[in-house]
Amino acid sequence: MEQNSRMPNMDLFSQQWGSYRAVVAHDLMEHQAVATATATALETWLASRPEEAEAAAMVDLGCGDLALLAPLLRRLPLGAYTGLDLTAQVLPLAQQALGEVPYPCRWIEGDLLAWASQAAGNGDGQVDILHSAFAIHHLSDSEKHTLLENLRSRIAPGGLFIWVDVFRDHGESREAYVQRYQQRIAAGWMQLTPQQREHVSQHLKGYDHPAERTAIEAAAEAAGWHWRWAWSGAHRAEAMAVLTPA
Repeated sequence: MEQNSRMPNMDLFSQQWGSYRAVVAHDLMEHQAVATATATALETWLASRPEEAEAAAMVDLGCGDLALLAPLLRRLPLGAYTGLDLTAQVLPLAQQALGEVPYPCRWIEGDLLAWASQAAGNGDGQVDILHSAFAIHHLSDSEKHTLLENLRSRIAPGGLFIWVDVFRDHGESREAYVQRYQQRIAAGWMQLTPQQREHVSQHLKGYDHPAERTAIEAAAEAAGWHWRWAWSGAHRAEAMAVLTPA
């Protein structure tokens, strides 16, 4: 769970992290289905690679604590893994969740948009697999477009970009989306305490800028990506797109 640069670190970690973990634990944003869809996409892509190909390097933009992704990462035949998150406190949690794996790992405190624009200068070069879950929606629309352009130059030929996030319906305004989602929280997220529901609702109102589906597909295609919706949740919000270089 990456934090946008406009979001206070202390607020996210000390006040909202417990709320976030409760959302995941009660599967209120369909994280279990997301994990299954992610595993299918990654394993299918890896199985299709030529036998002589070098083991794939993966960069996880907004890795969070890896509570759900770690079991998958432990069984994937990766060549390297990099976990990046703007909230430094989650990186030791992610490292602990992943445990011992037979490939090198790096843990970076940083902003995903900055990483995308600076990666080449830092010697990171091109990456086989990019992954981001519930982080990019913190960016503005123009920042998302810049990210797609920069990541296109970071992806290796034949590479894979898995983007899990919340998205707006075709033609839906941000205001309508926020209202719809807040109603969903108020009416259906009874597993959370009132304070936790308020944390999530205020975070949504203040920091979430989900892309509109049709517009982001067009922006991705303009940046040189092929876009495919691989999974969509039951609430017209959560979804997973698989992007490959066009």
